[in-house]
Amino acid sequence: MKKIGLGLTGFGVFFSFLGIIFFFDKGFLAMGNILFISGLMMTIGLKSTMQFFMKPKNYKGTISFGLGFLLVLIGWPVFGMILESYGFIVLFSGFWPTLAVFLQRIPVFGWIIQQPFVTSLVTRYRGRRVPV
Repeated sequence: MKKIGLGLTGFGVFFSFLGIIFFFDKGFLAMGNILFISGLMMTIGLKSTMQFFMKPKNYKGTISFGLGFLLVLIGWPVFGMILESYGFIVLFSGFWPTLAVFLQRIPVFGWIIQQPFVTSLVTRYRGRRVPV
């Protein structure tokens, strides 16, 4: 189930990217959103997904992501994607330090991230890692 979930999440990101490339095509954007959310549910489970989105500290991100999704569906894809992007950043901001540590271990990206101007940014947020 997790492999299928990761695949759906990847296709969701891909379709969202295509929607942005094709001048905010609402069909691609809506498909990307649906695939991303369904992939997230299959990857971490329905209960964990609901708990993540319903945490009191995540209400602002959940509401803005949901309203952005609704705006994409009703035909305002530019405003919807702006609102969704804000919600995505608010919801997943706790995962950025963990992602930075992961990227440092990848051979090509690791060299870029270990440059002095980038490491100063990474070390600033390293203390706030999310326990996994």
